[in-house]
Amino acid sequence: MAGEIRYEDKPWLKYYDPGVPSTIQYKEICLHEMLANSVREYPDNTALIFEGYSINYTQLQEMVDRFAACLSSYGVKKGDAVAVLLPNMIPTVAAYYAILKIGAVVVMNNPLYTDHELEHQFNDSGSVALITIDLLANRMIDLRPKTKIKHIVYTSIGDYLPFPKNLLFPLVGKKKGMAADVKAAPDVYRWKDCIKNNEPNPPKVDITFDDVAVYQYTGGTTGVSKGAMLTHRNLGSMVQMYEAWFSGERGKEIAMASPPVFHVLGMSAAMNLPIYMGWKTVLIPKPQAPQLLDAIRKYRPTMSPLVPTMYIGMLEDPGIKKTDLTCFKLITSGGASLPVEVLNKFRELTGVEINEGFGMTETSPQTHLNPFNGKKKPGSIGLPYPDTEVRIVDLETGTKDVPVGEPGEMLFKGPQITKGYLNRPEETEKSIKDGWLSSGDIAYMDEEGYFFVVDRKKDLIISSGYNVYPRDIEEVFYEHVKVNKVAVIGIPDQKRGENIKAFITLKEGQSATTDELMEYCRTKLAKYKWPADIEIREALPESNVGKILKKELRAEVLKQ
Repeated sequence: MAGEIRYEDKPWLKYYDPGVPSTIQYKEICLHEMLANSVREYPDNTALIFEGYSINYTQLQEMVDRFAACLSSYGVKKGDAVAVLLPNMIPTVAAYYAILKIGAVVVMNNPLYTDHELEHQFNDSGSVALITIDLLANRMIDLRPKTKIKHIVYTSIGDYLPFPKNLLFPLVGKKKGMAADVKAAPDVYRWKDCIKNNEPNPPKVDITFDDVAVYQYTGGTTGVSKGAMLTHRNLGSMVQMYEAWFSGERGKEIAMASPPVFHVLGMSAAMNLPIYMGWKTVLIPKPQAPQLLDAIRKYRPTMSPLVPTMYIGMLEDPGIKKTDLTCFKLITSGGASLPVEVLNKFRELTGVEINEGFGMTETSPQTHLNPFNGKKKPGSIGLPYPDTEVRIVDLETGTKDVPVGEPGEMLFKGPQITKGYLNRPEETEKSIKDGWLSSGDIAYMDEEGYFFVVDRKKDLIISSGYNVYPRDIEEVFYEHVKVNKVAVIGIPDQKRGENIKAFITLKEGQSATTDELMEYCRTKLAKYKWPADIEIREALPESNVGKILKKELRAEVLKQ
């Protein structure tokens, strides 16, 4: 048909900022070599700041080299997996690049996970060594016999603190629950001893752009967590896509590492990108609103990736009124859907525009972002990055492209897409067909090539034959002045197939009845979208990146 818009025509290219290419000539340099390049270019630039303590690029490289030599002395070799179980700290970054430098594979883990969850990830990845924090070390020593882990290295918050915090910490750290004694056990070492006792001369290892760099676990919010195999090409291409998209100056910007770098968004956008660009990175170990706002006032960061719960938290915090956020050239939102109401309120209150994007663990992590300077559409995840192909296919067969403007499942192809899941060839085959990764998200593309996520495919509610997208209902509740957070799920119903249930938390100091909230949504939603039940709670279960865990809410309902 004449004038028909097709996904393969990439209508989004017309809306790229000037200078953003449709395709990139990627420099095939591995992640640890990106650090080495920044050290050569900016040896004296501050690389990392933690609680006011800073190290420059030369010092970071020396720490990386010493720890790489240490790991090598333990027998860790190319292809071995090494687990990291740390919040955002200086040793987290140094350990990551040290593991990569000897050709080993990084396995990032969430410090909030239970022993059961960690045991699965340690064993699934075959991790042979672990870097953790003193607060978790005794638990990990006890867990070690159930795994292949031989060597454990532990650091402490007190290892890198400025004067006078470094003097006060030994006196108050344990009392405040910020430090712990670690019991004596074989093959357990202090981080600072490892750095001191090894020369910065690790063995030279031949590592290619297509070698696996990271086994990144999917978080397990939809079942047993799977390790996405991300190569240096996947993660290195992603960093270079960021560079093309955001016209930040090399060696000049200040990044705020707000999301944890054990999460793929933090790893790529808050660690790998700043290191590649020679920027200063402010590490935030506890990314709650007071700490984020304090860091913004103190360090005046110019870029940061954030997740929706961080924006919601900052809007609720009285400290936002005394914080000038106009230092930011770019702040992005990812990890979960950002309610449009939150985006608008944030802009009104701070004068700062949020760039919403989209990604998955399997995409290193991003596929889309709104333009840095150009047209942004509230509620849209923006445009696909260079070299990223996207299709929207029908939900029945998953093979036919649906017309522009119609919702279907979003598929991706590009250099940032994982090569598959570790030890799970069947899962890989199910998720990646002919190079196209199935996202599990229902989305549509408008005529200008901007994409909008409607909902997760698995969250779709079918009630009395109608398709109900939970996000439609959630967006309405987010407009209510008393509502803080919302999760809408489908619950089994004999007559309708599924009924709609909304879980809601209220803003501090607010009170509301379920009748009041039900009446509110009746004026805003078609009758078939009305919740059959509304439950007001103190809190909702969340992942470390602010995704509300609907799986847990469903499990609760089914138990009743």
